[in-house]
Amino acid sequence: MTTRFLENFIKKHPQDSQNGREACGKFAGTVGIVCNLLLSVMKLVVGTLTNSVAITADATNNISDAGSSVITLVGFRLSGKPADRDHPYGHARMEYISGLVISFLILLIGAEILKSSVKKIFSPEESVFSIAAVIVLAVSVLVKLWMAYFNKKLGKLINSTALEATSADSRNDAVSTLAVLIASIISKLTGFDLDGYMGAAVAVFILISGVKLVKETIDPLLGQAPPKEIYDMIRDRILSYDNVLGVHDLMVHSYGPGCYFASAHVEMDAKINVLVCHDITDRIERDMLKEHNVHLVVHLDPTVLDSEETNELKSLVAGIIKDFDPEITFHDFRVVYGKEHKNVVFDVVVPPSYKYSDDEVSNALKKKIRELKNGDIYAVILVDHSYGDLED
Repeated sequence: MTTRFLENFIKKHPQDSQNGREACGKFAGTVGIVCNLLLSVMKLVVGTLTNSVAITADATNNISDAGSSVITLVGFRLSGKPADRDHPYGHARMEYISGLVISFLILLIGAEILKSSVKKIFSPEESVFSIAAVIVLAVSVLVKLWMAYFNKKLGKLINSTALEATSADSRNDAVSTLAVLIASIISKLTGFDLDGYMGAAVAVFILISGVKLVKETIDPLLGQAPPKEIYDMIRDRILSYDNVLGVHDLMVHSYGPGCYFASAHVEMDAKINVLVCHDITDRIERDMLKEHNVHLVVHLDPTVLDSEETNELKSLVAGIIKDFDPEITFHDFRVVYGKEHKNVVFDVVVPPSYKYSDDEVSNALKKKIRELKNGDIYAVILVDHSYGDLED
């Protein structure tokens, strides 16, 4: 039922539009605020009446979750702001920042619960068992499991790290509340107070989860490579156009969920009229924006195909590069003729964190190329770095 409702909601508010994403974020934030405030009030009353530090800490956790939902609302609101002079690429990354704030709140909550639990272990206070407490805690577990599913599903539908972080937080809450419930029942049956111990175990679980969430939300802000399927989609779409021989130097930057800016070098036969080539690159850019919401800038690289000498030298250079390291690729190969020697000009692409420096790669290849034929061939090499799994 929840899945069907969310899918219908998405249809009414398409996630490929910023207004649609903002509407989904506001809806999720409102649901979170209402549910968490209701749960926190119930738990505060029960925790006070039963003198349970674990239940009271759980209530405090729900209050902070309501605050996290407010942050989610604000984050989606700010991320939906249009681009301006100071932020020409928009504000979509605010969604990542809101997710990061939620992650830090999870860590803070975990630390506070651990502190109060350790205190309860060393200075135990008798807790009062109550059927009302059991009912409230059981209801809380069910509500939190539903919220975890709700936010996870909606987060995946609109590709939101903030909602997925909220989902993880709700899951943690369900686990912690369930642990408190189990501890209350076992304590009643055995007479041994597990309140503090169970609270400490839950706190450790929450802290570990918080650390993972911090990493997941920081990575996009640091410039994490977009998903491989995005690279492959852009490359394959470009290669589908007539007269396109190859694609290289494809760089994709993410400025928020579903907000990509990219640039690529496209190879075409040098004999084709430049106006025809320009029309093709224009169509590629327009189609990528219209079909995939990717702001693409295409650079044209004319390629000579009918020169026997150029093709021969290209084959020889390919062999040298392969012998040096099969992981290295090259492109933009051309021959410039001088009075006394020839220059072969090309770019090589090395993998990320490559074992050799750019100068070491360039000098080693230049030395080998210099030994070709009569020694009258010089290489001009630019070393590029791979920004995705793109090269064939």
